[in-house]
Amino acid sequence: MTGFRSFLNSGHSPTLFAAFLYFAFSCCIWVLNGAMAPFISEAFNLSPAQKGVMLSIPILAGALMRFPLGILSQYIGRKKATLVEMALIAVAMLFGFFFVKSFNDLLAMGVLLGIAGASFGVALSLGAGSFPPRHKGLAMGLVGAGNVGTAVSVLVAPPLAQAFGWVTVYGLAAAAICVPMLVMIVFAREPDDLDAHATFREHIACLFEKDGWAFSLIYAVTFGGFIGLATFLPTYYYDQFGVSKVQAGQLTMLAAFMGAALRVFGGWISDRWGGINTLTLVLATVAGTLLLCALATASLVASTLLVMLCFAALGAGNGALFQLVPLRWPLATAVAGSMIGEIGALGGGLVPNAMGLSKQYAGSYAWGFVIFALLALAMLGMLRLMQIRWTRTWAEKGGRARSA
Repeated sequence: MTGFRSFLNSGHSPTLFAAFLYFAFSCCIWVLNGAMAPFISEAFNLSPAQKGVMLSIPILAGALMRFPLGILSQYIGRKKATLVEMALIAVAMLFGFFFVKSFNDLLAMGVLLGIAGASFGVALSLGAGSFPPRHKGLAMGLVGAGNVGTAVSVLVAPPLAQAFGWVTVYGLAAAAICVPMLVMIVFAREPDDLDAHATFREHIACLFEKDGWAFSLIYAVTFGGFIGLATFLPTYYYDQFGVSKVQAGQLTMLAAFMGAALRVFGGWISDRWGGINTLTLVLATVAGTLLLCALATASLVASTLLVMLCFAALGAGNGALFQLVPLRWPLATAVAGSMIGEIGALGGGLVPNAMGLSKQYAGSYAWGFVIFALLALAMLGMLRLMQIRWTRTWAEKGGRARSA
């Protein structure tokens, strides 16, 4: 407890909390269509491939919006950027409440939901910006635990949709976003960890480096897998096992909550054991559990336990990778985080599509799990090659922060 109190005192903890709440609400809204997918699919009589497209669009749109928001935050400040984004989220929710009447409207709504998905890099940089390097992993892990918003969404949205209609949930979300906006205005302050004199080229330097792309590809498996599977699981449980729409959300919540909780642990253990070591174990675990999921599509209990273990690894991997980001880009963490988040989240957009196409054309979701497992193994091989140079240049052995 003394150690945690010391951690909180080393930075600005109210900003840490405000960033966590902002990211949690953003995640909740970002996966809203996934949480309500069984209701939406029934309303529009969607095929498996159409379900995959519907669920992929918010993820892809959110990925593409992350980097511009990161750039904006460098010039107007991260706190102001979050307020601009939350105002746009409220407008998007009102569009959903008043104007979604057809499948095409639903796809347009998916693009607008992507606004919420842009929050990631800025949230982590804002929340962790005032903390010293030795505590960056834990601070980013705590903010990143806002992924728990996905668990809240799949737990709360289905009962609300069943009681009031799924379109009404958009209106409720528009009102709810006022809470994190007020918290951000009152409690957060802008960290002073930016290089105010950096040029635009210097801000986006990570785009022209191998390390930036290596981080992004690994994140496409860890975070892309987390958000992609969290979005698709309600549909998977409903279609594969015949559970109710509300039960599908509850089962998804178990996995999403596990992933969000373990993100904090991933950041914490990486500060001590090293982000590279943690990611090695994570990617091996993800590959193994996904291959077993492909073999367990007939058992609800086995599938749920394997998915929970997979999400635990994915969550820890997300925390581990972002323990490394401020070590590699200490003065451009927001932009680097947004770029890595953008490319990484694009991987999440592929997951629902792959699962839907696997079901429609192969008659089973198993091949979707297999493809994702092979990608995890490929990233594991790349990590072990890249870490040789990383530990010679900017990180200690295993991926720990270098001593000042």
